Amino acid sequence: MRSVLAATPGDLVAARTQMALSLGWHIIIACFGVAMPAFTAYAEWRGQRKGGDPVYTTLAHRWARSMGVLFAVGAVSGTILSFEMGLLWPRFMAMYGQVVGFPFTLEGTAFFIEAIFLGIYLYGWNRLPPRLHLLTAIPVVVAGVASAFFVVSANAWMNQPRGFDLDNGRVTNVNPWKAMFNPATPPQTTHMIIAAFMVAGFSAASVYAVAMLRGKRDRYHRLGFAIPFTVAAVLAPIQLLVGDWAAKFLATNQPVKLAAIEGLSRTTAGAPLSLGGVYVNGELKYAIHIPNALSILAHWNPSAVVYGLEIAPPDARPPVTAVHLAFQVMVGFGTAFILLAAWWAFLRWRRKDFSQTRWFLRAASVAGIGAVLALEAGWVTTELGRQPWIAWGRMRVIEAVNPEPGLTVGLVAVIVVYTVLTVASVAVLRRLARMPLELAVPGEAPAQRATPVEAPQEEPVRRRR
Repeated sequence: MRSVLAATPGDLVAARTQMALSLGWHIIIACFGVAMPAFTAYAEWRGQRKGGDPVYTTLAHRWARSMGVLFAVGAVSGTILSFEMGLLWPRFMAMYGQVVGFPFTLEGTAFFIEAIFLGIYLYGWNRLPPRLHLLTAIPVVVAGVASAFFVVSANAWMNQPRGFDLDNGRVTNVNPWKAMFNPATPPQTTHMIIAAFMVAGFSAASVYAVAMLRGKRDRYHRLGFAIPFTVAAVLAPIQLLVGDWAAKFLATNQPVKLAAIEGLSRTTAGAPLSLGGVYVNGELKYAIHIPNALSILAHWNPSAVVYGLEIAPPDARPPVTAVHLAFQVMVGFGTAFILLAAWWAFLRWRRKDFSQTRWFLRAASVAGIGAVLALEAGWVTTELGRQPWIAWGRMRVIEAVNPEPGLTVGLVAVIVVYTVLTVASVAVLRRLARMPLELAVPGEAPAQRATPVEAPQEEPVRRRR
């Protein structure tokens, strides 16, 4: 008879793969749920400030439609994730659910607030007075950001478990506020919320960059690019500073994760920063080393000691190569975004027409994909860097997984569900994007027009050599 105390290796892999697939898919959609309401509300506000500007108003209309689709899809994937926490990791939830359940409860409340006001916002176009309609967007914006904060604070708790005592293996003296506001919460939630705006900003802008490369350089497409891209560009260098904050946090609170990120096998004074490389047989090979840079980044001291992987037994170390390479991918894209932001600032400073700068548009058109890849690489770093722990230092993943057979069947079912969701989402969004452009008129919904009206074309600008 099969033991009920441990899952088979196959079921463990299936559970981890299913969770990774669900989280990796949902987090992309969640980024748009966090940022797109702010972009949409800003466009509507600008339209009202300019006396019913039809281009700003049309942008708000079209973004609101896409926002509604993405919210519905995100609700499905988020619901799947909530069930998976109990189905795949019942031992974790049984032991620590009373500790970590508080932020999930708050996230559910924020979700319902967002859903209610999003419905009012979408239905209220041209049915509510303009200023009142704009005010209904505020709870959507706030609730979207709050949802991200609460969920990520729960993940931060898994990196820094706090807010409880253990008495003979039983959780006692639970303090949910202390658990939610654990030491990892400030850097991790800040990093994620900024990443959400960058992903949504670069992704939305990339759509208009492609359109401008195809010759659509009217005011509608220029503003559709400029609003989200400017937000993402401003946040790119700020994210670098937040990443530095997070690295210093790891150096003090999770030194093994930092050692895995840098491929540092031995504790070193004046540790170098490693670029690239592959971890083989306990050594990082083929990397470029910048002397003393890691000690400076971790402790502001070129001679500071940085702990290596040797401080943890072999069975308590993360998969170093995967963590190191994922981190390198994230940092590489982050550096590219800062350079792209500097290019954007230069074009605006020199008052050059960015819509005629084809190499800039080409770079911007792939920035959306790059932002998604950086996001996924960041989460791989965060989650794999915590392995083999589901709750750092408290419970291992193998101890938390559902011991019952059949988890592989669930993985197959989830793959099918997410395949259908992906195809349906892309099809609906492409259909919305291909709808004829109709400029909004104050007091009249664009859908009431019988004939599409093209956005006014600006005078052609002679390309500078």
